[in-house]
Amino acid sequence: MSLGSTAEVALERKPLLTPTAVSHAAFVPTGIVTVLLGPALPTLSARWSMNDAQAGQFFTVQFLASLGGNVLSGMLVQRFGYRVVLLAGLLCMAMGAMGLPLSAYHWMGVAAVACYGVGLGLVIPTCNLLVAEVNPTRRAAAVSLLNFSWSVGAVACPFLLAPFQRAGHLNWFFYGLSVFILLVAASLARVGLPGGVGDDRGPSLRAVLKLLRAPAAIALGAMFFVYVGIENSVGGWLASYAKRVVDGAGTMWVTAPSYFYGGLLAGRGLAPPLLRRVSEANVVRACVAIALLGVAALLGSGSLAAIFVSATLIGLGLAVVYPITIALLSSAFGAHATRLGSVMFMLASLGAAVMPWTVGVTSTMTSSLRVGMSIPLVGCAVLLALYFRDWSKPVSE
Repeated sequence: MSLGSTAEVALERKPLLTPTAVSHAAFVPTGIVTVLLGPALPTLSARWSMNDAQAGQFFTVQFLASLGGNVLSGMLVQRFGYRVVLLAGLLCMAMGAMGLPLSAYHWMGVAAVACYGVGLGLVIPTCNLLVAEVNPTRRAAAVSLLNFSWSVGAVACPFLLAPFQRAGHLNWFFYGLSVFILLVAASLARVGLPGGVGDDRGPSLRAVLKLLRAPAAIALGAMFFVYVGIENSVGGWLASYAKRVVDGAGTMWVTAPSYFYGGLLAGRGLAPPLLRRVSEANVVRACVAIALLGVAALLGSGSLAAIFVSATLIGLGLAVVYPITIALLSSAFGAHATRLGSVMFMLASLGAAVMPWTVGVTSTMTSSLRVGMSIPLVGCAVLLALYFRDWSKPVSE
């Protein structure tokens, strides 16, 4: 065999457009779209003359729609396979992102957010499941790397949006994002994907209900709800909060969420070596305490620099909370954890839908977003109390 033929065979064995590569490409704009409302909300609020309570409804719509897409994704993958579900999700995301700048009225904006929310609910679990299936020998590492790509999009979003905000051409950011998502969808159509997963073994409803009555399950449900609610409240309202602190001067306030998501990204990178030396319980308690101090510092901030530092501190503190909470679910319920997982993730989505909206309602009622942002502070205190529970005893069915 000639050298040229050997090279051709190697290229055939390792195509550039693999399912994993396309999933990573899809997860970068998915991260951007997930956090898009935060930096864009001040502009959208001004366009539609919304108060904070009305603006907070957009978070509720996004995450309730995402919850619906999440529920649909499992059924649709089994019936139609990964490709159809991912294409449908990406198209919903592109249509929603393009629909926002074209929306002349508040209700049209709500419909656009709901559209890309459904897309997020379809794409996120399906990409995770696909990458886990096509990397059977290194599932955990592959899925962790996939979610790193999501974090890259989340961190980049405010910085990518800032120059368009500064030039007064925010609409072009949405159009460009939509085109990028459509290009990813087009590349996905060219990749060979597995057909999907089918599993007819359903958990006993009676067994699930019994497990859900356990004190540990109730505490874990509260932790999932509160944690995701805190993350989305801070990330979603940071740009609006920063803009009001500096009284709208300049446009750097729009980058405030990037410091929060950057803290999350850095914290998740630093966590593995730390967890090898310190117990999970001690790490998570210390980190939630750091997040609590970060939110308190944010509420006392009077400058952009202080907000950036506080946001980074909150992100660092919250970074390990979600993975450790999932680990607690596994250790507390063992083989039954998969039965409760869907319920816990549903509660997480509800927290994302409810808490940011509550921040907006509180802000409107008190005429102070600073007061509204005290809700994540209370949430951190609740989390800290829950993590001091004794989690060493497994729960039997």
